[in-house]
Amino acid sequence: MYTLSTDLVNIKPMKFSKKSEYGLRALIELTKHYGHPITRQQIADRQNVPVVFLEQILLSLKHAGLLGSTRGVQGGYALIKPPAKVTLGQVIRILDGPLAPIACVSKTAYQKCLDCPYAKKAYCPLQDVMGGVRNAIADILDNYSLEDFISGVRRSRRSPVRRVTAGRYVEN
Repeated sequence: MYTLSTDLVNIKPMKFSKKSEYGLRALIELTKHYGHPITRQQIADRQNVPVVFLEQILLSLKHAGLLGSTRGVQGGYALIKPPAKVTLGQVIRILDGPLAPIACVSKTAYQKCLDCPYAKKAYCPLQDVMGGVRNAIADILDNYSLEDFISGVRRSRRSPVRRVTAGRYVEN
């Protein structure tokens, strides 16, 4: 049992990297200026992101086909895919990799657990729960587009919230 004074204060939240946070903040600016280039310095200033780190992020997004760049006085970076076609899940996967909390439940970068006592068994309780966590995260992030993100639209998830009881999902 947790006690508020000691246990809950020391719990660290699961979180995405600064790279994803800054990348999403940069994409807010790029989405607002869709179709027109904006300089990395303008993005950095408006979103309070270190410009050197921002350059690495923008290059990753460019190599993934989300951004284009132009040189010169009127140049900069621009979102080249329609904001409605780019999901937050895609962006985070580009910048941070798989959404799965453990490798054996990843749909994009699966790795077998070599040290797990359940690796050779038909059922793994950890995989069952962590697969649900991965699915819940993906269900939210893959259903929010950049357009939704900047407009403040709150999307309802496709599937109802569920909890795991004795290895089975139960509707809440």
